Amino acid sequence: MTSPSAKTSPAGLLWLAGFLLIVIVPGALIGIATAPGDWYAGLAKPPFNPPNWIFAPVWFVLYVLMAIAGWRTFLRDRKSPEMAVWVGQQGLNWLWSPVFFTLHLLWPGAIVISAIWLLIVAFIWRSRQVDPIAAWCFVPYLAWVSFATALNISVAVLN
Repeated sequence: MTSPSAKTSPAGLLWLAGFLLIVIVPGALIGIATAPGDWYAGLAKPPFNPPNWIFAPVWFVLYVLMAIAGWRTFLRDRKSPEMAVWVGQQGLNWLWSPVFFTLHLLWPGAIVISAIWLLIVAFIWRSRQVDPIAAWCFVPYLAWVSFATALNISVAVLN
């Protein structure tokens, strides 16, 4: 287990910067590369579909929280089951937009986002005892992915 001072050491803060870059930069690039276009605009959507402008700021905040949770988990034990779950959810998070927005695969997108949801729950469950702060960092992410899962499934059903 890492001491609390390790997080504020120069090396710990460098790891935080690395996690922020590892999460935010690919997330932003994937978001730009897979931005909803005419295809998505033409789909039938449920009444609770938010305006497109809301997604970027929400994801930025969530990516910061995800990076903090990953950093804390990594510093505590980089080979822990929690870290493996964190890596898994991050990989699936990056996969969802290309599956949904680029490949136009609505139901496979629903499967991917459901798997993300399960891994978020697993991360919170596993981390709640060993690092409650990391677990709490994932709660807004869980709320948003719950909403996004309902939206993905609704769009799939309507189209």
